[in-house]
Amino acid sequence: MKVTLDRINDDYLFEAKGPTGASVFIDNAPEGEAKGASPMEVLLMSVGSCSAIDVISILKKRRQQIDGYHIEVEGSRKKVKEAKPFEAIHVKIFLEGDIAPAKAKRAAALSFDKYCSVSISIEESVQVSHQILINGHEVL
Repeated sequence: MKVTLDRINDDYLFEAKGPTGASVFIDNAPEGEAKGASPMEVLLMSVGSCSAIDVISILKKRRQQIDGYHIEVEGSRKKVKEAKPFEAIHVKIFLEGDIAPAKAKRAAALSFDKYCSVSISIEESVQVSHQILINGHEVL
């Protein structure tokens, strides 16, 4: 897989494209002035979207009715030399619909342990955890 980044302005705004041709704008401007997501935001978005695709696919195969899907991904960072990489990422999955808790729990476990290439790519250096809520109730 190959992606390209082209600089858009005189500062830090880039247009990134992959094989699909879809554009993603990445920026390092101060909050409120950015015209794209920061690289670290893109990483969190990648973890969340990769998992979301897996979970939805698995639940659909198990004939679960997904009426709503919302995800929140939060990363905590540490200082390493001059960089601030993530040390932990927590994914909170909010599902709405007629979904068996055991099936949702299994779908998320399969995503993070077996299928999500993004979280598996970073698992040696970043602790990735998740929790699931169905119709407002946490699945334990």
